[in-house]
Amino acid sequence: MPPAAPQLTLGNTTLRWGSQTYLMGIVNVTPDSFSGDGLAQAGGQAEWVAAAVAQGQAQAAAGAHLLDVGGESTRPGSTPVPLEEELRRVVPVVAALAQSVAAPISVDTYKAEVARQALQAGAALVNDVWALRMDPDMARVVAESGAAVVLMHNRSRPKSAEQSARLGGRYVGVEYADLIDDIVRELRASLELAQAAGIPPGRILIDPGIGFGKTVEQNLELMYRLDELCVLGYPLLVGPSRKSFVGYTLNLPPAQRVEGTAAAVTLAIERGADVVRVHDVEAMLRVTRLTDAIVRGRPPRRLPG
Repeated sequence: MPPAAPQLTLGNTTLRWGSQTYLMGIVNVTPDSFSGDGLAQAGGQAEWVAAAVAQGQAQAAAGAHLLDVGGESTRPGSTPVPLEEELRRVVPVVAALAQSVAAPISVDTYKAEVARQALQAGAALVNDVWALRMDPDMARVVAESGAAVVLMHNRSRPKSAEQSARLGGRYVGVEYADLIDDIVRELRASLELAQAAGIPPGRILIDPGIGFGKTVEQNLELMYRLDELCVLGYPLLVGPSRKSFVGYTLNLPPAQRVEGTAAAVTLAIERGADVVRVHDVEAMLRVTRLTDAIVRGRPPRRLPG
């Protein structure tokens, strides 16, 4: 597949790869988000739609370059949401945000019908945590709409999830022959699906899937080896925010993982991330600005000797 383009235009926004790190703010329209920031479906639909829209607007005002709206929790061990319920949660929020913020809207879904209706409502990007492999219609929907897509690596299986009341879920017993080689191979398979459907290479981002079907130790290794994914030649989106590898490493619940997330975001940028998906937009904007000032535009370091 041809290499990706040097930039991506979403509506009136152009993301120029390599010029800076872009922030994707997370808007969870769910009652059971692992991170504790999900919007419980209390009261009528108008109330929680308004709360989700306000959250997205606040993130955009704090500096988010994109907003990612999701209606189904993807935490380890989570229960799938029926199609009609996901549509009820997601589409009105996407429509309202598309009318009220300048930042492009992403829809976090692996269901083609949710993606189709969200794109019609104003979304410009599909964030598919199963990288076109769960719903056979997803590649066609993305291709026909002209939307961009995030292809994320995922080996999540409910039987591999272990729960802790304080720290949340994590995956255990997941095996890889070689972590990065396996991720690269499986992402290439999804890139081939995209190519066959007619999705332009310049409309694709890849995501290594931090926390999705990977143990704490594997997530730590993946963070350290992120730069090896650059062999694929596509912009890299990384989502370490409040994830279980941070919590289990530091023995902290989701609400206390800001510093751990900041460390992970910093390393991700140094290892080649173009977009970071985060909950704490204001804090992570400061992290990305300083890291960009240190990392971007610098020549490669020369080792002595």
